[in-house]
Amino acid sequence: MRAAWVLPSFIEGSGGHRTILQNIQYMISQGDECDVYVEDKNEVRDVAELEKIVKKFFGKCDAKFFLGYDIKGDYDIVFATAWYTAKVVRDCDTNAVKAYFIQDFEALFNPMGDGYLLACNSYCYGLMPVTIGRWLSHKMKTEYNTDSQYFDFCADHKVYKKINNIEKENAICFIYQPDKPRRCSQVGIEALGIVKFLRPDIKIYLYGSTVKGNVWFEHENLGIIPIDKCNELYNKCKVGLCISSSNPSRIPFEMMAAGLPVVDLFMENNLYDMPNVGVSLAHYTPESIAKALIDILDDENRAKVMSEYGQEYMKDKDLVHGYKQFYNAVQKMIGHSVPSNDTFEKLYSGEPVIADVMMNQKLENKYEAPVIVDNSFIGRLKRVRFIRKSKFIRKLWYKLKGI
Repeated sequence: MRAAWVLPSFIEGSGGHRTILQNIQYMISQGDECDVYVEDKNEVRDVAELEKIVKKFFGKCDAKFFLGYDIKGDYDIVFATAWYTAKVVRDCDTNAVKAYFIQDFEALFNPMGDGYLLACNSYCYGLMPVTIGRWLSHKMKTEYNTDSQYFDFCADHKVYKKINNIEKENAICFIYQPDKPRRCSQVGIEALGIVKFLRPDIKIYLYGSTVKGNVWFEHENLGIIPIDKCNELYNKCKVGLCISSSNPSRIPFEMMAAGLPVVDLFMENNLYDMPNVGVSLAHYTPESIAKALIDILDDENRAKVMSEYGQEYMKDKDLVHGYKQFYNAVQKMIGHSVPSNDTFEKLYSGEPVIADVMMNQKLENKYEAPVIVDNSFIGRLKRVRFIRKSKFIRKLWYKLKGI
């Protein structure tokens, strides 16, 4: 089999790119040839530099790389991988099967307007979708009347696993990516600020981006860390927070594989792929997310049950399981035998965690608006301890700023 893949430019730490390249490498391991056409944004001099970037960011990939979208050659299948690559694949002059590797509902990456509608249009081009997770396949069927195939959210069991000899900390880890609006970093930070206010002894770890953002409470920002360090982090924390406002991230599933209880949002996008016990889904208010985190932190028995269930749920979902599902889907597409799929039942049947009246009253009476951190001279002044602790100075500052 010869396959062509049309990719957006590479981003360091991108889970989407990592998933694509992992599946490409699996196809190559099965004896197939894969050519990868990468968006040319004039940021890379040549293919040699592009290959170095791939190796640095994502490790080994034996595909042949091309800079730009000039697709040439005879292929059995051509994959779009992002909404604006779908039109490239639709219009390319080939007799190959035209497929769409869908990892998210990308219309949600844009404000309502041209970007949103153009992304929606990409699902109407007649490409054959294969999706990660059940929610996207459900959405393709119910909203676009398009049959698709899916593969499960999986985790690398060589990396994400329980470490028995690691010291547990009274800590939360949060995948903090201010550069990706769909990860709702501000909502997460507000929720963690409430947790820190109500449980000052809790340690907060942020990771996943080089962007520092505005965080007013004590925390440790680890930046972008290697995947083995992610597993260590998951093993030493008591609960993980990952906010998915579009398709679920793979991160909650990797956390579960490592035995870490997870908190995410109770939204439709999470209800088709998240299990009942290993994950606690909260209403999208910061107070409700904070409550979900505190409920787990304060209940060791529940945390233990969630940890064990999460590991059990992910036990048969190693990466190879997902690769085989994907590869089976590819063979069906090439054979033009994609089955007609019905809509899917929701996996998560629990109720959302919603902050009760007592928490709201407690916060109304005591919780004050935070001092936003910035790196200006005034911002540094605000981080001086006696200024930061002075309610009078803070109130005066807010009045001067008109807040």
